[in-house]
Amino acid sequence: MRRQADGEGGLVRALLQPGVLPDSADGVELIETHISWVLLAGEHAWKLKKPLDLGFLDFSTVERRREACEAELRLNRRTAPMLYEAVVPVWRSAQGVRVGEPEAAGELAAEETPLDYLVRMRRFEQSALFAALLEAGRLEPVLFDRLARHVADFHAAAAVAQPGQGFGDAAAVHAPVRQNFAQLRDLLSPARLDAPALLAELVRVESWAEAQFAALAPVFDARLAEGRVRECHGDLHLGNLIVLDGEPRLFDGIEFSAALRWTDVVADIAFLVMDLQARGRPALGWRFLNAWLERSGDYAGLRVLPWYLSYRAMVRAKIAAIRAAQVAGEARVESLAECARYLALAAAPMRTPAPALLIASGVSGAGKTSQSFPLLERCGVIRVRADVERKRLFGLDAEAASGSALGGGLYTAEAGARTYARLAELARAVVEAGYPVLVDATFLKCAQRRAFAELATALGVPFAILAFDAPPEVLQARVRSRLAAGGDASEADEAVLATQLRTREAFETEELARVLPIDTGSAPDWRRLLPALVRLWPGALAADAPGP
Repeated sequence: MRRQADGEGGLVRALLQPGVLPDSADGVELIETHISWVLLAGEHAWKLKKPLDLGFLDFSTVERRREACEAELRLNRRTAPMLYEAVVPVWRSAQGVRVGEPEAAGELAAEETPLDYLVRMRRFEQSALFAALLEAGRLEPVLFDRLARHVADFHAAAAVAQPGQGFGDAAAVHAPVRQNFAQLRDLLSPARLDAPALLAELVRVESWAEAQFAALAPVFDARLAEGRVRECHGDLHLGNLIVLDGEPRLFDGIEFSAALRWTDVVADIAFLVMDLQARGRPALGWRFLNAWLERSGDYAGLRVLPWYLSYRAMVRAKIAAIRAAQVAGEARVESLAECARYLALAAAPMRTPAPALLIASGVSGAGKTSQSFPLLERCGVIRVRADVERKRLFGLDAEAASGSALGGGLYTAEAGARTYARLAELARAVVEAGYPVLVDATFLKCAQRRAFAELATALGVPFAILAFDAPPEVLQARVRSRLAAGGDASEADEAVLATQLRTREAFETEELARVLPIDTGSAPDWRRLLPALVRLWPGALAADAPGP
């Protein structure tokens, strides 16, 4: 994004004059992007689209720009209605340029049709952007939990693509990927940038992508049929995320290309996960991914995540190569280095996966959920929670109160059996997608633990029991505090805890070799615990990778 003191073109110069835009007596600041001008005046930002036809977008006529403004308003009001206020016409009158309807301008326009259209937005501080917060060291991990809920709920409410519309099927998914490889191959060729090492890496990634597509083509079609292709944001990276009134919000989604926004929901989140990898914060990507999966329940989407992560990185690699071809000297060297970094990210999903099946065993309040975040963030573990999946089975949101009595409603023996069966099904899906999984449930019965040990054997992956525990008084205090605070999927109270403590079954002799005790009376030292975990799951350090 480039700032400059004056505009380009007569209309922009006119709008920069104090008094033309509302509340602009103190002056107007201009921000220019490659496709628009944004004018800042008072408490508002006014976006004017450039008269361009770039192939993938067409703003070449006033009518097309009006349609794009109206699409921008409609699409972004889905996630940030407090930011996007109106589409406003610009007229030429006898006294010059006027903004707003003719009556609002105080006179009739000299022309029958507007000169152009502006999107009027509520102005915000650039320091509120996720990208700025990250740079300032103020982007807290818990913010990604709330962001994931926002994104998952947005996806759930978004319009669903239908087979035959040309969005999200195998052919539609593959076409831009192939085009991207062809364009980048041309840019890196001896006739252009002459970057043989990068070209060799490109060929390696392309070969992997083609093999993956052959395997995934039916999966793409199935996800379209299942309603997983929706009218998404399309440009979900840190520069298009903001904290407004204390809550994370998406804004500036893609309005100019239906093909770029009608996509698999996993393709949408892959952009943010990849962006966090590129900025050296993969742990935040794992945190966001886990929270989004927990909210959406779309664990089957892990099967296509590596494909979309690689594609998102390849697009950024191409952009860096385009920039390298336009400059010389040190600027070209820097752009090629950026291209190399993104190519490395595109190649990362090619590494051999290190899946495992871990279970988090322990009574309510033992810290199975709250104390396992380091595993998610450092080792790339995907967590599946019984408290969440139990309620999903019964059609309830995770935080909804079921009103179930002890041993009744959602907590009968039959409901418990259904829940553990669902956890096993999800664990299998995660492992078969190539990821390690942590199944977060009490696992108080030997038979429950044995069933998952057998599943790990059938899947051919390591199995470990992470045994979370704390002194009884600590457990009681946590349960009381959590229940009073609300907002958690667990409904366990002190009576439930007392029953669990009385009825839990000790580990059998053959289990003990797979048990990792974790005392959560104080925060566990995962640096100390990691070597012990590696003995049970040798791939734990291999999973400590750049990102999902």
